[in-house]
Amino acid sequence: MNLRVGIAGYGLAGRYFHAPLLKGCGFEVVTVLTSNQLRASHALEDFPDIKVVTTMQELLSHNLDLVVVASANLAHAEQAAAALKAGIPVVVDKPMGRNLVETKSIVELSDSLGVPVTTFFNRRWDSDALTIKKVLASGVLGQIHRMDSRFERFRPDVNKDSWRENMSAEDGGGQLLDLQPHLISTAIDWFGKCELVTATVRAIRGAADDDSVLVLRHDSGVMSYLSASAVVGAPGPRIRILGSKGALVINDLDPQEALLRAGKFPAGGIWSEPTTSVAHIHRGNEVEEIQGIAGNYAMFYTAVASAISNGTPWPVSNDDALLVASIIDQARIIGTNV
Repeated sequence: MNLRVGIAGYGLAGRYFHAPLLKGCGFEVVTVLTSNQLRASHALEDFPDIKVVTTMQELLSHNLDLVVVASANLAHAEQAAAALKAGIPVVVDKPMGRNLVETKSIVELSDSLGVPVTTFFNRRWDSDALTIKKVLASGVLGQIHRMDSRFERFRPDVNKDSWRENMSAEDGGGQLLDLQPHLISTAIDWFGKCELVTATVRAIRGAADDDSVLVLRHDSGVMSYLSASAVVGAPGPRIRILGSKGALVINDLDPQEALLRAGKFPAGGIWSEPTTSVAHIHRGNEVEEIQGIAGNYAMFYTAVASAISNGTPWPVSNDDALLVASIIDQARIIGTNV
């Protein structure tokens, strides 16, 4: 019997990330929470048999096995808490909370009630992320000393319809809460625990913060330089990892987001379209193309299904969610005072 899931929010995250992945992994989407008429119509278009509701209480009344909080960051803590108090496991879209206090409140409530919660750090299942773990395990790069990771775009005009680009940091807007969680969480996944060394956080376009650089020092000795910006006319490579015996370079973004936005999904948890990024190892003038690993966000929800049904570990540890939130809080303080 398929696990029954309700999705709170049906904008970009709900419709184009969580819903198709849940569908592909065999979950039964039975209800969607939204008060937006257009999004309600999208939900019924995608899942004709579901019930669209306008309150969290209605959502929680549908005998659910899982709640996915895919709403605006402003509502994450309140909606996650409501589901946990109802005894229903929760996936919260990143960031789990707008700050460390909110994130702690969710994790501590989960722990006290014994009801699981996890956060959607899906970029850990990008092709580049999986390929990097393979390369690091091989030791071919030698001793790693530096990593550059970027989500850089060129969008000189603010999108007036995007809450992420216009809301204040206190309300959950800005790229420090949108893109940096991915960059931080993958850096932690690859190189282990870390501390923030320095940061810059700026609003170049005059709305929410849209340009940030964080520098992390990992306990392993690796330094991570993380750049998230909407105002980069010449974006750098997606990933560059420097080691004593060579460098790994991946130039392009994993293709899964584009596939999901185009209405495709990984049926049976497997993509039928190519999802492998091109990767190269550089040794000075010598360049070697290496076989990458196909990305697959469905692995997140396959792990969630197993955690619910079999008691196996959840795909993202709450310790990582707390560390990401702590680093973001510190970056907000340090970066805006530079």
